[in-house]
Amino acid sequence: MNRTYEIMFIVRPDVEEADLDKLVEGFQKNITDGNGEVKSIEKMGRRRLAYTVRKFNDGFYVLMNIAAEGQLITEIERRLRVSEPVIKFITVRMDEEEKRLAKIKAHRDTHVKRSAIPQQIQQPVPAAAAPVEASAEPVAETPAEAPVAAAPVAEAEPVATV
Repeated sequence: MNRTYEIMFIVRPDVEEADLDKLVEGFQKNITDGNGEVKSIEKMGRRRLAYTVRKFNDGFYVLMNIAAEGQLITEIERRLRVSEPVIKFITVRMDEEEKRLAKIKAHRDTHVKRSAIPQQIQQPVPAAAAPVEASAEPVAETPAEAPVAAAPVAEAEPVATV
């Protein structure tokens, strides 16, 4: 079963452009010979590395999108590892990522966006503005008639003097 992969590798900066093309064509041939499909190749040019890799501070970045089986990817990674001009590489399986993004997009499309909801519904109702239910107890009309509850008084502890 063919899956979609993204392979990015960095080639040493002292490699000639013609040698870089040969290297990329070699990997492309390995993929097509192994019943894989090269969807796209993007030469991103010479860029500065985030940190020093094998005593290099920059390199040529190449991004390949391919559809292949796992065994072929293992072979390509092995070839990338033993290839002298390649100083770093990474392989990412993209079909799972594409499924995840499609699921998120479908979820967003089916639900109402927040901006479509009227402004009154969006804001929470403060507790003081909430409707009060009628209670069964009679309400005192004047403060004198209202029962006063005695508040508990905390006793102070004696302070020791030295």
